[in-house]
Amino acid sequence: MSEAARQMPRPRRSKAASRVAILDAARRVAARDGARELSLRGVAAEAGFAPAALYGYFRNKDELLLALAADDLSALARVMRGAGGLQGAGIAALELLRGAETMAAASGALNGSQGGDAERLFNGRLIAALKALSDAGGMPTGNRESQCDVVLLAASLAGLALFARSGRLEALGFAPAEMIACLEGRFRQPA
Repeated sequence: MSEAARQMPRPRRSKAASRVAILDAARRVAARDGARELSLRGVAAEAGFAPAALYGYFRNKDELLLALAADDLSALARVMRGAGGLQGAGIAALELLRGAETMAAASGALNGSQGGDAERLFNGRLIAALKALSDAGGMPTGNRESQCDVVLLAASLAGLALFARSGRLEALGFAPAEMIACLEGRFRQPA
C-alpha cells in the first residue's frame, strides 16, 4: 500500500468489518510471504491500519494465525458437507488442506496458546469440521471408539495433505485419490 493511501482518512468501519479486513490482509500477506513469516506489522501495513490498532483485535501473531486457521476449518467443513460421501469429502479436504499453510502454522500457535477466545474459536471450528467428516462418511460419533475413528481419519487426511503439499506423496508413487479410496475402505461403516 502506498504512503499516500495510508494517510488518506479511512471511513469508519464496524469492529466486525475491520476484523474481516485484517483477516483478509493477513491472508494476502501469508500467501505472499508464508504464514510462518506473518507479522502484525506487515498485516497492519497491508490492511492500512496503524500497527497498534491490530492489538484491539488480536493479542499477538498466534491469535491471528488461529483466527485464519479457524476460517480455513469453516471452509473445510462447508466443502466436506457438500462433497457427497467420504471419498468426495476426503478429496475435497485434501485439496483444501494441501493449500492451507495457515493450518500448519496454527499448530505452533496452539502450543503457546493460553486458552483464549482464539483457541476456543479454533476448537469449535475443528469440532464442526470433524462432524462434517463424520457425517460425510456416515460414521457415528455416539461412542469413544467412533470418535477415535473420526479423529484418526482427519489426522490421516492432514498427513496426506502434508505429503501432497511437499511432493512426497507423488514421489512415493501414490495418487491422492488412491489414498482416499484406501482410507474409505478402512473407515467405511458396515451397512
